[in-house]
Amino acid sequence: MNKNIAVLAGDGIGPEIVAEAIKVLEKITDKFGHSFNYTEVDIGGCSIDKHGVPITKEGMEICKASDSVLLGAVGGPKWDNVDPSIRPEKALLAVRKELNLFANLRPTKLFPQLKNASPLKQEIVGNGIDLLIVRELTGGVYFGSRETKEVDGQLVATDLMPYSEGEIERIGRVAFETAMKRGKKLASVDKANVLDTSRLWRKTMHRLSEEYPQVEYSDILVDNTAMQLIKNPTQFDVLVTENMFGDILSDEASMLTGSIGMMPSASLSSGTLGMYEPIHGSAPDIAGMDIANPLGTILSAAMMLRYSFDMAKEADAIEEAVNKVLDEGYRTGDIFEQGFKKVTCSEMGSLVADRI
Repeated sequence: MNKNIAVLAGDGIGPEIVAEAIKVLEKITDKFGHSFNYTEVDIGGCSIDKHGVPITKEGMEICKASDSVLLGAVGGPKWDNVDPSIRPEKALLAVRKELNLFANLRPTKLFPQLKNASPLKQEIVGNGIDLLIVRELTGGVYFGSRETKEVDGQLVATDLMPYSEGEIERIGRVAFETAMKRGKKLASVDKANVLDTSRLWRKTMHRLSEEYPQVEYSDILVDNTAMQLIKNPTQFDVLVTENMFGDILSDEASMLTGSIGMMPSASLSSGTLGMYEPIHGSAPDIAGMDIANPLGTILSAAMMLRYSFDMAKEADAIEEAVNKVLDEGYRTGDIFEQGFKKVTCSEMGSLVADRI
């Protein structure tokens, strides 16, 4: 099978971790007889440096014409003082909007080999953490209108958080369908005791829940969710929430595994086109040192095979290879502990590829 992949390596450690994911994907093509064509697109700070914008129109068209997008990371202190309208992060928002990537899937899985890396006590972790956050990605406060103006002699800032019933319904259906494929348990996260958007969110989710009687459905306030993720994370299977809540909660959940470097994500449209990326940032402080953890990016590539290319066997092969490498005691610095074998970013990528 021939597939076209837009490669947005980006800034900081982005090029290093993406290179290891491609190394693993190339092993998949060798073993399963596929052909992946890669087209590099500048994004974020490197694009600002070259082109004056965080992503060019040509780059965006390449993304639209591809079968999938593989992203590294964007941004860094080098671009902190650029005009706000062209900050590196603006490119991510633009890609999500232009490609209609409204559903973000962020799994939080504590690999049994890394149970000691979790900051939680073993009696809380239990037999492992395996939950999935479904985050609405193209609505809410990140895409609402905003304004800063002077009122009565002082600056007043306003950010609007709009959501339509249709936007809520489409992410809700993704969440219910995802829950059907997992443990048939879904918690919807909102702030319905305060926000009108959350009251509409809850009303819409309740209506959808009637179409999925097999799914055990519940509502939970976002502040309680933040507490319960620490107190009892194993109670959750699938969580669904709006854009900003999902951004915050998924970063919190990622640390339950001991390292944000382990966490992949998928951003999906209503079709098969998706963008796949680790959830961590560009880590400019370690860029170029070959010490970053590429596993989040490699596992993101596995999600790409599963969700965009319908290659379940190939995705399984990558995930099994990651498990083998961890079983054999190999660790990058962020997950290293005494008694294990410390490896570089490129060595970890090669180890995974060799075990496919």
